[in-house]
Amino acid sequence: MADVSKKVSWSGREEDGESTPLLNGTGTAGAQPARQYSSLVRIGQLSTVDLEDENQELETELSTNIVKEVTHSENLLSLKYESLDYDNSENQLFMEEERRINHAAFRTVEVKRWVICGMIGILTGLIACFIDIMVEKLAGLKYQVIKDNIDKFTEKGGLSFSLLLWATLNAGFILIGSLLVAYVEPVAAGSGIPQIKCFLNGVKIPHVVRLKTLMVKVAGVILSVAGGLAVGKEGPMIHSGAVIAAGISQGRSTSLKRDFKIFEYFRRDTEKRDFVSAGAAAGVSAAFGAPVGGVLFSLEEGASFWNQLLTWRIFFASMISTFTLNFVLSIYNRKPGDLSNPGLINFGRFDTDENSYKYFELPIFICMGAIGGMLGALFNALNNWLTMFRIRYLHRRYLQVMEAMLVAAVTATVAFVLIYYSADCQSLREGAVEYPLQLFCSDGEYNAMASAFFNTPERSVRSLFHDPPGTFKPQTLGSFTLLYFFLACWTYGLTVSAGVFIPSLLLGAAWGRLFGIFLTYIPNSVWADPGKYALMGAAAQLGGIVRMTLSLTVIMVEATGNVTYGFPIMLVLITAKIVGDFFIEGLYDLHIKLQSVPFLHWEPPVTSHSLTAREVMSSPVTCLKRREKVGIVVDLLSNATSNHNGFPVVENNGEAGQPHRLCGLILRSQLIVLLKHKVFVERENLSVIQGRLTLKDFRDAYPRFPPIQSIHVSQDERECLMDLTEFMNPTPYTVPQEASLPRVFRLFRALGLRHLVVVDNRNRVVGLVTRKDLARYRIGKNGLEELSLAQT
Repeated sequence: MADVSKKVSWSGREEDGESTPLLNGTGTAGAQPARQYSSLVRIGQLSTVDLEDENQELETELSTNIVKEVTHSENLLSLKYESLDYDNSENQLFMEEERRINHAAFRTVEVKRWVICGMIGILTGLIACFIDIMVEKLAGLKYQVIKDNIDKFTEKGGLSFSLLLWATLNAGFILIGSLLVAYVEPVAAGSGIPQIKCFLNGVKIPHVVRLKTLMVKVAGVILSVAGGLAVGKEGPMIHSGAVIAAGISQGRSTSLKRDFKIFEYFRRDTEKRDFVSAGAAAGVSAAFGAPVGGVLFSLEEGASFWNQLLTWRIFFASMISTFTLNFVLSIYNRKPGDLSNPGLINFGRFDTDENSYKYFELPIFICMGAIGGMLGALFNALNNWLTMFRIRYLHRRYLQVMEAMLVAAVTATVAFVLIYYSADCQSLREGAVEYPLQLFCSDGEYNAMASAFFNTPERSVRSLFHDPPGTFKPQTLGSFTLLYFFLACWTYGLTVSAGVFIPSLLLGAAWGRLFGIFLTYIPNSVWADPGKYALMGAAAQLGGIVRMTLSLTVIMVEATGNVTYGFPIMLVLITAKIVGDFFIEGLYDLHIKLQSVPFLHWEPPVTSHSLTAREVMSSPVTCLKRREKVGIVVDLLSNATSNHNGFPVVENNGEAGQPHRLCGLILRSQLIVLLKHKVFVERENLSVIQGRLTLKDFRDAYPRFPPIQSIHVSQDERECLMDLTEFMNPTPYTVPQEASLPRVFRLFRALGLRHLVVVDNRNRVVGLVTRKDLARYRIGKNGLEELSLAQT
């Protein structure tokens, strides 16, 4: 069985590191796994996270085998991704602490949750303000310099210098932003939404909620938008909000090595998950001014667990976030109290008579939804192919930076050429365009193509929504749509911090407005307002790419301020999703699949009832006794072929060679803390050597538990015993080996489990079901498929 000596990251960072052993480890020394996998291969390099934690970098190189690089295949599932412990370990320590807490203390904990959610909303709103102001300053400075240069050389001749200046400024901004992402924190690349979806699904994505990630994300998105790429700053706000939530809820910063000694009760994966859900919702709220849409986004796209109290807390965080952004921007714009900037993008209000719709327009909207679904499927297919190309050939960091600079320069060149050859001159209205380019137009006129390209994407979207009829010629919108489609597709997946929301909206608004212009050629078509169809096109295109329905409907309704459009937007998004899903998956799901992440969807694969727990479980299983020798535990945790993170604790039933009866489950992280604090028993009849551990000792080590290689155990200590009784979970979830795969899947997914013990009819351990055992089954072209497990 081949091991792999390379590490792969979401960003494509290539590093030397240890290989991760096969999950289905050995039961005892010398025993072989029940299943053998024919090929363990390295999947090239992909995009945005180191698959090992910082502490694990202390571990020694476990593999010296040389593995040939192979072509990436989607039919692989990475063994390197671990799960998060979303199920509380109800051991004796936990139960004793919970019993000591009285009603008043529980109320205090609940108040703390609300306080944390409020702090998440405030900080997310402030981060959004900072990004908005910095983008406005940097982009405004850039566009003003370029405008002055173009105006100057239009009269003198030599506009090639203007093109060179534009491309150089774009590439300069992108160079800095890409260097930050590629060399400082690769997990900050992209919008971060796929990574947050994985985190909330229960997959550990290292570094995804670190302070350094937030800093690189914020700086990167400012530079990406100011650099003129076909990107938006709204998507990364979701990742930023999640990082803020994860940091605040722990009451300390492991990056800064500061512990504020607050919120210690929430230092576990279960609590962090709920706060990260609130942070993601606050990010959506700050981006679009849509607090309800933010709550629904967390529900639809992220959360693996939900209840009523959580809904209220997340809604509270979303409301605080949008209010903070609104209030601070009103002060910045010198209009204190004028709360008219609820989000980073303001679609403007669609509340005039011209914006209303007639019943006979509904089929037209459905048709636009189908177009959006097909264009979205084409976008996703092209981007999927492009990402595969990057995996194979652009996995070096300097190549990624060079590609980002190339895209920035090409974007500037395409924009300049389109503006240069455009003959669409429009009368200059007061306040219509922030940076009007006259170029070869007559005095008092401006180049209409420039209003689409020579501006931040948010302002371009708003102009397409609200500029009066006749502002854009069909040729202008047609050429812009065609070229911007390919630019946006090429841009998504670069090693920069950027989102796909706004490019999708801008692209859809352009062809939607074009669609509306064609409708005006119909006699007596006073109802065909181009701005209305720009809105429907924007919804169709975004829905066709990301495949969101419920949350996106509410986001669009809240951002437009007109609930009248709720029904047609819903029709458009449902149609776009149905049509798009017929061809290919959504963009975020594609990138998750390309990472070979063991992602569990809401429902098990259909037609999987023929499989039982016995067929999908990992076996044999490494088990521990209630009182186990320290040396055996150390050797087990150090063994490269036994990479379990949970170990069933069993009782000897006296039958030689027979499975032992299950009496509990203990985690690798708990064993490491016990070894670190040397909680040993010298002999069978003696008590623990040191003082009794508390849950605080485990919470202080969370989330960066030390590697086993950093813990020294003497030869004498190896002969001592470890009593696991009060630290193990005495009531782990179990299933009989005859349980069907759908039943096992629903139990595992609904409860947020990491380990599910499979027992026989005498409660003896026969196997262990983990996330990877379930995720490797999926529906393919030929029905139910089983993915290969690989060291990636």
